[in-house]
Amino acid sequence: MAFDQLSTKLQEVFKQLKSKGKLSDKDVKMALREVKLALLEADVNFKVVKQFIKTIEERAVGTEVLESLTPGQQVIKIVNDELVALMGGAQSKIAFASKGITPIMMVGLQGAGKTTTSGKLAALIKSQGKRPLLVGCDVYRPAAIDQLMKVGKQVNVPVFSLGTDHNPVDIAKAGMAHARENNYDVVLLDTAGRLHIDEVLMDELKFIKAEVKPREILLVVDAMTGQDAVNVAESFNEALGIDGIVMTKLDSDNRGGAALSVKAVTNKPIKYAGMGEKLSDLEPFHPERMASRILGMGDVLTLIEKAQENYDEEKAKELEAKFRKAEFNFDDFLDQMRQIKKMGPLNQILGMLPGMNTAKMGDINVDDKQLAYIEAIILSMTKEERQNPTIINMSRKKRIAAGSGRDLQEVNRLIKQFEQMQTMMKQFSGMMKGKKGNKFKLPFM
Repeated sequence: MAFDQLSTKLQEVFKQLKSKGKLSDKDVKMALREVKLALLEADVNFKVVKQFIKTIEERAVGTEVLESLTPGQQVIKIVNDELVALMGGAQSKIAFASKGITPIMMVGLQGAGKTTTSGKLAALIKSQGKRPLLVGCDVYRPAAIDQLMKVGKQVNVPVFSLGTDHNPVDIAKAGMAHARENNYDVVLLDTAGRLHIDEVLMDELKFIKAEVKPREILLVVDAMTGQDAVNVAESFNEALGIDGIVMTKLDSDNRGGAALSVKAVTNKPIKYAGMGEKLSDLEPFHPERMASRILGMGDVLTLIEKAQENYDEEKAKELEAKFRKAEFNFDDFLDQMRQIKKMGPLNQILGMLPGMNTAKMGDINVDDKQLAYIEAIILSMTKEERQNPTIINMSRKKRIAAGSGRDLQEVNRLIKQFEQMQTMMKQFSGMMKGKKGNKFKLPFM
């Protein structure tokens, strides 16, 4: 995640605070100095950091905190509260029209991922029971409309286009007419970007805005550009008047300062965050959940939502029954692993667990390739071997290793770990017997 390094530094500061039974004004001020340096290193806007630290100090340096039983925890709570406020306070949602069409203008510079994000957002809106239409208004960038067509096909959302020989304002107008005629209730206009902000770009966007009267103008910015993203947001807001921001590449290993600065600078909320390259990797932005991740307290709510979206309930019930009877085999293991893979990259999933910081995991390998290797080994087993692993002798292991392209050592390790898991399940199953009404569920079930 973008905030891994910042998270690590803040957790170290707060660990020192919590280790002290009592805090003095000096202790708090020294800790806040470290917080300030960590935020500046994360590329958070200097003025934003200055005001942020001032607000925390006003709340934290006082008898209510310093004389409490857990002063360290109190300071952390204040920092958490102010981080949430800094990023907008609460989730900001799209203001869909109660009836008729909701036009949404997608704007931004080239390279921020605007066209792909338009497709991601269309897919997310479709999953909410709406009928979105993508409209290709970028007639300048080579293959922009082709890219939108491709993305639309992948997320199964129709795309309206008049090609590159028409004025973008006319395309937007025709797209709205097409939506009305075909009962689409959300129109996403993928407008043209530029390599830099210029008068021609802004004038064109103003004309489209005047013609379409969008309910929402969403600015797509690249989190990896740091303070440049904040400057772009400020310029677009001044010239056009935006309603919200979609921040892409927030999963990347950058300093993340843009996400902490943009609301304070523009007074416009981040509404969505791009958390990966897949077309399903767009999340509503929750300031309180992001603050929790930054402070190392995890994001269990998002983890649960991902599990609910991706987990097959019937398979979960079958798996629970097998678990109770200690009948879990390699086929079940493979099913479970595939369900977890659907939830996203492992490092993201682990990053949502309280106390888990992927930047400090050291030699713990969260490479998603490892899952692919495990899958290859299991698929190289016969059906009989998967259902009854006890028959796998040395000659079978060698055949499985050759068939999967992995080392014999890896095959041995997987089988040993699986046997340990089965032993644990048998022990747990025995403990559960005779306990009426006890509701036991596997993780994510």
